[in-house]
Amino acid sequence: MKRTLGVCYYPEHWPEAQWAEDAARMAALGLTWVRIGEFAWKRMEPVEGEYDFDWLDRAIETLGAAGLTVVLGTPTATPPAWVVAKHPDMLPVDAEGRVRGYGSRRHYCFSHAGYLSECCRIVTRMAERYGANPDVGAWQTDNEYSCHDTTLSYSDCATRAFRDWLRTQFPAPESYRGNDGDIDALNAAWGNVFWSMDYDDFDQIGLPNLTVTEVNPAHAHAFRRFSSDQVVAFNRAQVDIIRAHSEAPIAHNYMGRITDFDHFKVGADLDIASWDSYPLGFLEDRSGGSDAHKRAYAQQGDPDFQAFHHDLYRAVGKDGRWWVMEQQPGPVNWAPYNPAPLPGMVRLWTWEAFAHGAEAVCYFRWRQAPFAQEQMHAGLLRPDSAEAEAFGEAALVMAELADAPDVAPAQAPVAIIFDYGADAMWAVQPHGAGLSYFGLVFDWYRACRKLGLSVDILPPTARDFDGYALVLVPGMMHMPDDLKGALDAAEGQVVLGPRSGARDTHFSIPTPLPPAWPGSDLTVARVQSMRPDMPVPVDGGGQVVGYLEQVEGGSEVLLRTEDGAPVALRCSDHVSYVAGWLDDAAHMRVLRSVAPDLEVHEMPDSVRRRETGGEVFWFNYGAQDAEVEGKVLPVAGVLRRPR
Repeated sequence: MKRTLGVCYYPEHWPEAQWAEDAARMAALGLTWVRIGEFAWKRMEPVEGEYDFDWLDRAIETLGAAGLTVVLGTPTATPPAWVVAKHPDMLPVDAEGRVRGYGSRRHYCFSHAGYLSECCRIVTRMAERYGANPDVGAWQTDNEYSCHDTTLSYSDCATRAFRDWLRTQFPAPESYRGNDGDIDALNAAWGNVFWSMDYDDFDQIGLPNLTVTEVNPAHAHAFRRFSSDQVVAFNRAQVDIIRAHSEAPIAHNYMGRITDFDHFKVGADLDIASWDSYPLGFLEDRSGGSDAHKRAYAQQGDPDFQAFHHDLYRAVGKDGRWWVMEQQPGPVNWAPYNPAPLPGMVRLWTWEAFAHGAEAVCYFRWRQAPFAQEQMHAGLLRPDSAEAEAFGEAALVMAELADAPDVAPAQAPVAIIFDYGADAMWAVQPHGAGLSYFGLVFDWYRACRKLGLSVDILPPTARDFDGYALVLVPGMMHMPDDLKGALDAAEGQVVLGPRSGARDTHFSIPTPLPPAWPGSDLTVARVQSMRPDMPVPVDGGGQVVGYLEQVEGGSEVLLRTEDGAPVALRCSDHVSYVAGWLDDAAHMRVLRSVAPDLEVHEMPDSVRRRETGGEVFWFNYGAQDAEVEGKVLPVAGVLRRPR
């Protein structure tokens, strides 16, 4: 697989006389892909039913004439004012009942049928016009689903759609209450006898917000599942239209640590998974970590956050196909603090994406905008068209690619199952401030990386674990029996961990009590969450932080607290259970204990290692030089060697 570079471009932002010069400079830099169109609905359809694609025809022709290939985005993330005026109830509503109005972007509710119809109409016009255009090599649906907290909408149209969705989840038996669903089954599944919450009809069910105190967790969980399904359906409608007119692959650009819809289900309808990588913005905004950690990596980004998402989206993409659709090139405009990356970091981020299997890395954006909301967001060019710092780093990567072998994928020794459904359950019931499923899985991932281990992320539907020395399944609150069976039959070691199998499909505690592992008498008898300033020391090193379970049974104990409470136990000869949320030191002790045959590589604190089928990479995220393989790896340094 060939590694390529690209860029995001907005021809509608610049004089048409400048397009040819821009295209020539892009081609001279060595870029292949140019994404356009995803925010240009108003330019394509100035008023309802009156289309102007002539400018877009010329833009695509200009880029194509320079030897560039277009990724054409559907513009449905930014409906024009006339669409909102036509459908004023399409605007999303937040959990406090406030309408989120026009004036920026993503101002729509996924459940609004009228807005979906408008989207299908503009996408149809685009697909008919450009589906066979040889210069359009790929498509992108919408832009950054769920960005700005827009998956969950508490609008009237969402209320109606949620009720209809519930009727499909609880269908009425034949000859029972017509086609209106089985409300008694819903009441039983949700435990609505509690607090006298039984419903007489589906039309009595509202959305899980603005209640006096906490809402029934089964209700909140169902609403999250529904909201995820709405995103899947919205995306599928666009994909079906494009596929009817084009054979080019279709992508969507996901985001970092956005988990409130199921990316695997969206990805099942697409060809390529892509994501928008902003290491410095994400460090401050969503990667977690202490203030000291953020200071240490303020100009480099978290050493594991980008890699985690590279591996996640490789799993989401069909046949492992994935891109970085937007790569941070300099300071951004939207994080709490927006420093410039250290020299060399744009190159490092690019090579790290390639090391994890990216087909393309596209920089955002070509030229910094001198106006509007993102005028403080850097590009490859400054607003005056002079080269910004990242331009030279992209040129260096391009020169290095000329001598680099093609990507040769390889199965990693370790797999982690990531389940968006489990994340929804943790979001509904974290049981402690700041605790999240994403955070738990990410901590396990980081521990693997600190040991120099490459990791594959697998979907919750995975049932084939051949070739993996270790499979990690932390925090998967609902575990289907067939998954348990597949893991129990796996040849490698399996590690479960806290809250595994703790709820059934509708959020009730199952019996027998979790983890209910085949052939094991291990039982979680009690759970507790702890203050962040009250960790529990583990005997021999490390700590339990945030979450600790009291377990019963005769299983072999691998780790204990200093007070003697079991922390890690054997369920069988190859399945272990971790009864708490551990820090990095304790996680690494578990990894060494359960899988002693794993080939680990002790890494300097800031250095990470990645193996492909043909190469080994080392990346220095630190602010100091590091020594790797007998060589000095400078700040922002990348070391590549054949395997």
